[in-house]
Parts: sequence; structure tokens; C-alpha cells
Amino acid sequence: MRGAGDGVAYDKEPVQCKDGDKHPDNPTLPTWARLSINRCNLPAVILGSLTYQQNPSPLEIDGVADLHRDFFRMLHMREESAERVQLFQDYMRMCFRLDALEDAGLTPGMSKNRGKLNYLKLIRGWHFNSDSIEGAVLKSWAESRFGLLPRYHRAPIRDFSGEAYTQYLEQRSSGLYNTNALEAQLDLLYTYTQTELARRYPERTHFSLYRGVNRWESFEILGEREGQTLVLLNNVNSFSREQERAGEFGDRVIAAEVPLTKIICCDEVLPGKLQGEGEFLVIGGVFGVRAD
Repeated sequence: MRGAGDGVAYDKEPVQCKDGDKHPDNPTLPTWARLSINRCNLPAVILGSLTYQQNPSPLEIDGVADLHRDFFRMLHMREESAERVQLFQDYMRMCFRLDALEDAGLTPGMSKNRGKLNYLKLIRGWHFNSDSIEGAVLKSWAESRFGLLPRYHRAPIRDFSGEAYTQYLEQRSSGLYNTNALEAQLDLLYTYTQTELARRYPERTHFSLYRGVNRWESFEILGEREGQTLVLLNNVNSFSREQERAGEFGDRVIAAEVPLTKIICCDEVLPGKLQGEGEFLVIGGVFGVRAD
């Protein structure tokens, strides 16, 4: 919900899915919006499809659960949600030496401002401005882990040799330079969020979420199906649990059934830490949405 950078293409006509990239009922993720490889258990063409939105299956980043198996074992033993939140925060500080950056390799002369960028500051930076350096890093993480290419960062990204994509790459590099395993921190944040949501909602597969948008007609529209608009969203997006709240960030509100497996993080699993009450960070792809 933080600005146009979540996926609005202001200067481009709606893009239709190319031949071979769609089925009459269930369009796949177009070839020009995905990588052929990623770092999770499902290929981008599946996890970014409308079929996945409707019928999600577990989504796991490679190696995270095994690498941090002791942490997740301890997490499983905690009965109270507040204890699990505290354990996660303590583990992040310990594992990535967030309070002792010298232990993580910060040396005299390095920029401490860059070294101090961590998962919480990154998410807060996104909340303030999704077209910021923090936003570029978050989109880059989604690109590498899930194989979903960004569709917007400060401008529509349609030509991967063009200026918009070059600026995105520059901001991504600047954001990751001299940071402390920032992408690995996001890996653990996502995996913790998934573990916590599965524990709190064992029978639930989706949340009904809302998003305020401007110039809806300039999104990448792929078609219509059963009263829903099929749209290709940016690889990371902000949604809200409250329709009224979402309406504060655009002249139109779209509603979507968002798979729990596509939620990167939310205030519910890190209460009071993300500066975005009721906000959800969501992995993109093809979605069927209702536009009010």
C-alpha cells in the first residue's frame, strides 16, 4: 500500500498474456515475468500462477529449515505466541550478531549505517517507500528465492536492458553492499512467518486481503474470469486486512484471496515491530482480484 512502486505501470497500456503463457481459464506466469531457476521447492511458473493462488501447497526456501533446525525445534516447544515472537527476535540477534556487528566482520572504516541494516529496518523502509533502496533489496530477494522478476521499481520494468531495470539493479547492489547476510535474514523471517501462521491457522489456506491502487487500468491485466480480474502483480506487494485502511492508499481498492504461503511477514507474527498495523507483505504473480 506504500506508493506506486508495488506494481503500477503509469505510462504503459495494459499488457496481455502472450501465446503459450496462458490457458483459457488459468493463465500461467508469463515467461517474461519469471526466471527459469530459483531457490525454493516450486518453480516460478507454478508458484506464480493463478492455479497456485487457488490451490496453494507448501512453499519452502531451500535449506532454511535444515540450517536452523534447532531453532525451529525450540519454537515448536513454546506454547505461547508471545514466547515464540521473543524467541525469534533473540535468535535473529544471536545468529546474525545484530547487536555486535564486529563479530560479523564489520571493521573500522566500514559504514556502520549500512552494516546496521537488518530485516526489521528493511521492512520498515519498505513500509515508508516501496521504491526505496530497501524496496529494491526486498524485490531482489523475492526474485532470487522465488524466481519472480520485478515488474515495477520507480518505473515500469518491461525492458531488462532498459533504464528502469538498471536503476533497480543499482539500488539493489547499493542496498546489499556491506550488509550482514541480509537476504539470509529475510529467508529466516519468511520461514518463521510460515511456521507461525501454520500453527495459528492449521485449517486455513487463505486470507481475504485488500489493497489500495491508483490508475487500475494501467496494471498488467491478463483477462477476466468468473467476475474476477486476472492481474500480474509485482513480485512483492503490500496488502491490508482492512478494506477501509487499504482505501487510504489509492482511489480504488482491490480484494484478493491471498494464500498464507505467499505471506512474507505481517504485524500479527511480529506485533509492534513492523510499523504497519494490519499490513501484509505478499509474494506476487498472477492473481484473481475483485476491483471495487
